[in-house]
Amino acid sequence: MKKISIEERPDWRRTVEAEGFDFHTIDGERYWDERGYYLFSEAQISRDIEAPTKAVHELCMDAVERVVHSEELLTRLAIPPAFFDLVRDSWREGHPHLYGRFDFSYDGSGPAKCIEANYDTPTSLLEAGSVQLLWLESQIAAGVLPASATQFNTIAEDLVQAFSAFPTQGPFHFSAMSGSVEDRGTTDFLRKMAAHAGIDARHIDIEDIGLRDGRFVDLDGQWIQRLFKLHAWEHIFHEAFGKAVPGCDTQFVEPAWKSIISNKGILALLWELHEGHPNLLPAFVDREPQRPVPAGWVRKPYFSREGANIELRTREGEFVAEDGPYTDAPFILQEFAPLPRFGDSYTLLGSWVIGDVASGIGIREDDSLITKDTSRFLPHVVMN
Repeated sequence: MKKISIEERPDWRRTVEAEGFDFHTIDGERYWDERGYYLFSEAQISRDIEAPTKAVHELCMDAVERVVHSEELLTRLAIPPAFFDLVRDSWREGHPHLYGRFDFSYDGSGPAKCIEANYDTPTSLLEAGSVQLLWLESQIAAGVLPASATQFNTIAEDLVQAFSAFPTQGPFHFSAMSGSVEDRGTTDFLRKMAAHAGIDARHIDIEDIGLRDGRFVDLDGQWIQRLFKLHAWEHIFHEAFGKAVPGCDTQFVEPAWKSIISNKGILALLWELHEGHPNLLPAFVDREPQRPVPAGWVRKPYFSREGANIELRTREGEFVAEDGPYTDAPFILQEFAPLPRFGDSYTLLGSWVIGDVASGIGIREDDSLITKDTSRFLPHVVMN
């Protein structure tokens, strides 16, 4: 695993915007950064990333099976009792799921360590599944990279295959909060993949979803049969419309059972069930979140996203923290697994699962040990 400097394409902004990637720059700073790429060997991908991704995914599926049969575990994972049956039934009835992303600390040697499971509303999908792949094709065509260069990246085709399992009759709505360019980029990419599978894929802002006679409806008053919602289940559980979800007849994607894997309590449960697993980190529910973070540990709120409200203390005692709104949720303590440093940047590897298939990776960089929503995204290359 190496970081290689490379000249950026002179027309890269126009090129990525043509793919719907309008958030390549955030607050005047680069989010997409093609001045460098990460180089992996095929063995590193297959042995150290793809295989662990499959393994941890299977552990998560096993954990869901255990949790739905245990009110104690459902409670521990902060699922409200009013939604126990919804979560249970969505799993027992086999409601299909679409995607997820593990975040790994990996430096090119040794086992990748899972530090996050983003299994309900992960973003950076457009960048990983499309933009970096087109960058690779462009660099090969220009002779900058050899024709033998590849990526670990079948995200787009795996999404089309996953959507092929859904009926093509009737519309499939894709929703995101209005005003979020990143979220809309994610749902538009998913709609495009669904359309490739023959689905009538439509957008609706989450705020525009209506409720009529117990059914969720669109702006035309038409029943929403299937809904991809880039909106976390932990929010839905506490919203007014959420009360209508258990009794409605809309198929939700992601399904309600994904709420079990979408909060960081799952990391503590996975360690409890599989202590010593080479791709897991010691993690425990933090019973004293008011105390200082011990050296060599990271404190994370159950429902934190994009690095918010995370506190860490390195083994040497350096303290790093991010502010945010997640101050009243349960917390976990997870053993600190330092992100590898390349130059002045700390690097996080996101490994995607589409359906049940390990499908590709995306690389994020930050000047801090905590990866945030503004952290840079860099492409990768696989060569021997």
